[in-house]
Amino acid sequence: MFDKLDFIQEKYEALSMKVSDPVMIANQNEWQKHIKELSDIEPIVMKYKEYKKLKSDIEDTKPLFENSNDPELREMARSELNELEEKIKDAQDTLKHLLIPKDPNDDKNVIIEIRAGAGGDEAGLFGNELLRMYMRYAERIGWKTEILELNETTVGGIKEAIALIKGKGAYSRLKFESGVHRVQRIPTTESGGRIHTSTATVAVLPEVDDVEIDVNPNDVRVDVYRSSGNGGQSVNTTDSAVRLTHVPTGIVVTCQDEKSQLKNKDRAFKVLRARLYDMKLQEQNKEIAADRKSQVGTGDRSERIRTYNFPQGRVSDHRINMTVYKLDYFLDGEIDEIVDALNTSSQADRLQEVQ
Repeated sequence: MFDKLDFIQEKYEALSMKVSDPVMIANQNEWQKHIKELSDIEPIVMKYKEYKKLKSDIEDTKPLFENSNDPELREMARSELNELEEKIKDAQDTLKHLLIPKDPNDDKNVIIEIRAGAGGDEAGLFGNELLRMYMRYAERIGWKTEILELNETTVGGIKEAIALIKGKGAYSRLKFESGVHRVQRIPTTESGGRIHTSTATVAVLPEVDDVEIDVNPNDVRVDVYRSSGNGGQSVNTTDSAVRLTHVPTGIVVTCQDEKSQLKNKDRAFKVLRARLYDMKLQEQNKEIAADRKSQVGTGDRSERIRTYNFPQGRVSDHRINMTVYKLDYFLDGEIDEIVDALNTSSQADRLQEVQ
């Protein structure tokens, strides 16, 4: 840990000199990048300097306690040593937490994709409830939401929904929602009163801009067609719907909710960039998982992560073996209890690596 801290302090000092260079200041893009990096590591360096000062004070105080023949002076030195050792332990614990690698996407907006899984109409209805849950959660926090694509079923469910949630820290709060969500309940169409199990999949993608993901227009086939379903006067009258096909990866994105073809195209490219960026993240996660198995945040879309059991009124997260008996509140967007526990568990896993 201390080798890493020495390296960070050296880097901080080098960056401090670099950002003061007039040549660097003239290049605003590079300068801003270095300023941000400097700002990110400054709390670590300041705390490390505090740690080293405490260590020096301990080394100066020890001889007074060990070698002095004055009982009063020895007692004062002993008391000061105890205080210093408590402070240095707190500083060391803080440094460990500060050294946990920060997810660069944590502050970003998110794109949430929800798809009905196994269970027919019931899966679509459950998917719609999950969509409402996340919209209500965002509303409670004060984040803005926007439905980018909504493919509904005839019974009030969804086949697929894509929503954009805008708010600082949205990704940090919702990134562990990716995976298979399972519901156990008696469907309204079930005359025999039997409990059915249905699923919906959730994918949480950080929103990215053109700089982070450069999409070559020559790699994308753009098709326009007439929108279908609920949508007012523009449905089946104008070629406003857009389908993007990213040829190298085979990713297909459709968007038809806006009356404007240009707006639909812009939204579709937003989703395409997010999916391409997510592919890179998945590859990184697989590499990390090869070295370390973590309960939380594997990013595996096929992993069953949570069960919503209506007869017992409970929600169980299988990654951290946590159950809350607040199903109605949970589905109304009060999901912080499990979200906080997931973040704490992830942080604990990462903290073990900082030694």
